[in-house]
Amino acid sequence: MTDTQTIGWIGLGKMGLPIAIRLAAAGHDIAGFDRDQERIAAASAGGVRPAATLLDAAGRDIVFTSLPDDKVLAAVALSGGLFDAMRKGAILVETSTVSPTISAEVAREAAQRGILYLRAPVSGNAAIAHTGNLTCFVSGPRAAFDSFLPIAQGFTRAQKYLGEAEEARFAKLAVNLMIAVSAAMMGESVVLARKGNLAWQDILDVLTNSAVGSPMVHYKAKSLETRDFSPTFSCQQMAKDLDLIIGAGHAADMAMPLASLTRETYGALIGRGEGEADFISTVRLAEWLAGLGEPELGRNEGRVE
Repeated sequence: MTDTQTIGWIGLGKMGLPIAIRLAAAGHDIAGFDRDQERIAAASAGGVRPAATLLDAAGRDIVFTSLPDDKVLAAVALSGGLFDAMRKGAILVETSTVSPTISAEVAREAAQRGILYLRAPVSGNAAIAHTGNLTCFVSGPRAAFDSFLPIAQGFTRAQKYLGEAEEARFAKLAVNLMIAVSAAMMGESVVLARKGNLAWQDILDVLTNSAVGSPMVHYKAKSLETRDFSPTFSCQQMAKDLDLIIGAGHAADMAMPLASLTRETYGALIGRGEGEADFISTVRLAEWLAGLGEPELGRNEGRVE
């Protein structure tokens, strides 16, 4: 591979679209495909060459996929003709959050076709995808990673090579498990503080300035200041990832009590009609379970009677 390698991008959704546009802006020759013509038009407006079909995007040096779940990945890679259209020796970079099981199936098919397959799930959300501040965990052939790295540096701030097989899949699921459980804990913590008559902003200040003030807590506390629950990553998406996490744990003969309990939390949110709300809506669920309404925002006000 050379610095002039061509790129195909399949899946121009919330993550794929801004990343593809960022790569186009950096001067890469990139062709993008999505089933949604409006997304192709948006990508084209951002400098991405529109591909008429999935197979047109696949006939390039490096092909990225950014897809919603296992089912779609299987349809594209295993039965959709992707490998038929790819060149022998080309690199497939799969950026989605999918199960190690389906990823291993794709790996076997890629190997039979002479395709170099990288598992490269990205960590971050659609709100920052256009900034280049995502991170990625990568596993697969080391030589393919070395070719991919200059491109990855154009849309991620950190890249971690983890091994030859499904290590990156487990890394992404491990990170998302921590995020999901942290969100559930944050919901109950905020409500416990409200029950103790802390004002809304004071609760958030305590969390962010204490030993638990992780980057995720800081990030979500900022949106909670105004109780902004517009989705950066939805409850429905988190439930999907928790299903993958629990499945991977069970396949590895591992008990998953915290993951299973947290999955029930997100099931309750979806049941309440909040599937498309942000995953930090765990706060609202905890408030509802505690019999609390909306708080008054700010410090030293909104006390519970």
